[in-house]
Amino acid sequence: MSSIKGAAVRFEKVQKSYDGENLVVKDLNLDIAPGEFLTMLGPSGSGKTTCLMMLAGFEPATHGEIFLNDKPINNVPPYKRGIGMVFQNYALFPHMSVAENLAFPLQIRKMNKADQEAKVKRALEMVELGAFGNRRPAQLSGGQQQRVAVARALVFDPELVLMDEPLGALDKQLREQMQYEIKHIHENLGVSVVYVTHDQTEALTMSDRVAVFEDGRIQQLSPPNVLYESPKNSFVAQFIGENNKLSGTVTAINGDVCEVKLDDGTMLKAEVVNVSKVGERTLISLRPERVEFDDPSKQENVVEGKILEILYLGDHLRVVMSVCGNPEFIVKVRNRGQTRPMKAGETHKIGWAAHDCKALDSVQ
Repeated sequence: MSSIKGAAVRFEKVQKSYDGENLVVKDLNLDIAPGEFLTMLGPSGSGKTTCLMMLAGFEPATHGEIFLNDKPINNVPPYKRGIGMVFQNYALFPHMSVAENLAFPLQIRKMNKADQEAKVKRALEMVELGAFGNRRPAQLSGGQQQRVAVARALVFDPELVLMDEPLGALDKQLREQMQYEIKHIHENLGVSVVYVTHDQTEALTMSDRVAVFEDGRIQQLSPPNVLYESPKNSFVAQFIGENNKLSGTVTAINGDVCEVKLDDGTMLKAEVVNVSKVGERTLISLRPERVEFDDPSKQENVVEGKILEILYLGDHLRVVMSVCGNPEFIVKVRNRGQTRPMKAGETHKIGWAAHDCKALDSVQ
């Protein structure tokens, strides 16, 4: 990973093992810039939460060093790191009012009463809960409790805030609303945020950069648009958004475009990502929305497929097809309001540009 001068957080060759044999985190090198919103994204067991716990000080690193503002913190206890934390279960004190919950981190720091009250008032207004200071957590909705948890993490003006699956307990609509609210708070304050989630939509919506974890390693570290448009391997392509997969063998390479003979004999052109020689096996990745359904004739790749199912999803139709040996090939067709003369069982030509499909990992 590239080095950032004056990084807010730096992981240098960090490893973590719980049993002394198996590494949960493997040689992590990662710099997080001041004011950056970085999301650690990945499936359960990929190492993302362990990285957050090591940064917070709740887990020791087995090897390597973690720096906060260029100072090593491996031996600094959690309460002296000055880091704000937001958890999925809110972790609010039920016997305290909202204002008392927010004042607690300030009392620990021995702040005087007048400054405590001013900071609590400002933090509550920041999350639009100015009138709720006297309520107990049990008197608030889930979304309101999560706002209080965010406010408490920010009330003492930390330079870094860690968020561990903070929206996981909320329903879909509230979760989406909180995504935007947290993003706007971050933009207004300029605080550094490290956010852990397994939800790719959260990662794409909120982040400056996303680190995709799998098997204890970062598979790709990129801004959301680069992650989606230019995945570096098939794991990232599959984990971020929907993705059609086609297997084949490279027959020619011409600059950044290669020709691939699929296993069913179809010849395609694809963008070179992780292939290097003729005869190499490869997995092609293609996003469903990049497939042209209405007028495919002008595309570089034109194939015929059988329609298996048509699902109406409001803004688009989800067409499941059997294409080039893939019986679960997905095409997203934009809904423009007109009736489409198509039905399951029919064959239909589709097409796509060479640069919209990526020749990724070599496969055996």
